[in-house]
Amino acid sequence: IPEFGTDFAMQMVIDVKPQSFSDLVRIAGLSHGTDVWLGNAQTLIQEGKATISTAICTRDDIMTYLIRMGVEADASFKIMEAVRKGVVAKGKSDKWPEWKADMLAHNVPDWYVWSCEKIKYMFPKAHAVAYVMMAWRIAYCKIYYPQAYYAAYFSIRAKAFSYELMKKKKKHLESIMAD
Repeated sequence: IPEFGTDFAMQMVIDVKPQSFSDLVRIAGLSHGTDVWLGNAQTLIQEGKATISTAICTRDDIMTYLIRMGVEADASFKIMEAVRKGVVAKGKSDKWPEWKADMLAHNVPDWYVWSCEKIKYMFPKAHAVAYVMMAWRIAYCKIYYPQAYYAAYFSIRAKAFSYELMKKKKKHLESIMAD
């Protein structure tokens, strides 16, 4: 299934054990970011400091969380922009000490600030939602309409698929696979 077929994404699914569509969206956000999962959200989840629902997974998470915590909307937006572009992680934000103090003054946990300081690139939530919706539809069709799914897949997507070859006996196919 697209979005969840790589070893990296599959390991995230195993680690996180998603229970909802939202969890899958969050995993998609994590898998498309840089320094968002490994050494960051994964560590926080393993240590019990965060969950898939509370970790920073998409750029939108930062702004909406900070606003909920009482940080002024304009500052929340500017923090999100600096974090998601990696400006904070690269130490190129003159405003970070001030923003960090503001976040801590609004009871943003230390682990959340630490996570912000590691991120080099973040994926937008809308893109993650679109990708997961597509994957969800494909999974649904694979499960409930497998003949239609594979007919479409093998006629459109699989350029190397040979119907003539596939209708041969198993022993013949195994010899071709060995070659």
